[in-house]
Amino acid sequence: MSSTSIEITSFALSLAHPLETARGTIDAREGFLVAVERNGVLGIGEASPLPGWTESHEACTEALERARAEYDEERRRRDPRAALRAALETFDARETPAARHGFAAAIADRRARQDGRALYRHLGGTEHVEHVAVNTTIGDGTPAEAASAAEDALDEGFQCLKVKVGARSIGADVARLRAIREVAPNAEIRADANGAYSLAEARRALAAFEGTGDLAYVEQPLSAADLAGHAVLRGESDLRIALDETLSERSISAVCNEGAADVVICKPMVLGGLDRVRTASLRARAAGIEPVVTTTIDGAIARAGSTHLAASLAPIVPCGLATASLLEADLVGENPAPVTGGYARVPQRPGTVEATTARAAIDRSRS
Repeated sequence: MSSTSIEITSFALSLAHPLETARGTIDAREGFLVAVERNGVLGIGEASPLPGWTESHEACTEALERARAEYDEERRRRDPRAALRAALETFDARETPAARHGFAAAIADRRARQDGRALYRHLGGTEHVEHVAVNTTIGDGTPAEAASAAEDALDEGFQCLKVKVGARSIGADVARLRAIREVAPNAEIRADANGAYSLAEARRALAAFEGTGDLAYVEQPLSAADLAGHAVLRGESDLRIALDETLSERSISAVCNEGAADVVICKPMVLGGLDRVRTASLRARAAGIEPVVTTTIDGAIARAGSTHLAASLAPIVPCGLATASLLEADLVGENPAPVTGGYARVPQRPGTVEATTARAAIDRSRS
């Protein structure tokens, strides 16, 4: 007879430095590891809610416990695999996306490990992929500080720079972007406004940014709710428009139907799981929209999962996976998907990470 266990353990990871975002200050990442073990084969997933972006910590707890209770009830009547599917169906991906992410990732990890395949292959990747290009972020600062940060990033091997804009005047941001372009003539530069502008301000900003030297795109110039406004900007400007925060409120289908984006920034922890983001990314591509996979300052297990997801979509533009340095400590001692020279390494062993790494993360969360 098959034997299946589900374990949920909590963890807290301090950030190296508090991070100011459009939705508040983040100084720690608190979450859960979900372990699904059947017949000695382990699957692990990470549920790291980010209040303001996802559900609360309490709502995540309740959703995970509800799924485990559903599994316990259903396995009395069904085989374990059917019971796991029933448990997964208890999640509302809009209401508790981080909880669903962790549970679904654990199931996928176990199945990939059982089948002897790296997770990106299990997700549907058809190519052998060992590395995924990544971007780095340049925060707010003077033109000189921005240029210095860009030079440091180039020295580390990054060729894609995401620059925060919107906190200063449009003129100041233009000066910053020009300073970065001067020291990084061949780099891809993306501007991220985090919803800082009104429609009138965004029109002025985009018109000014067009003269800063071939920006790849401007991310989330308007508020998350203003899908129609983004469609207007996309129709008026020569710059491409990317949406990030909007995806936590509106579906990919809505974005496609509105013609509101050229690029979508897909965060698996925010959108309810690797499987959902892969489906959304393929839907976006079919409509001529380019997906970018990005983490939410996740722990090592979720970062590795997002790296696998990006690899499953190869070829793909640089993704936002270089966030390990934002954590003071992590779930495991050695990063399973390290970033070197502007590329994240894709784990090649069966599953998301090696089984010993998964067990080490669980042991740490228990302590």
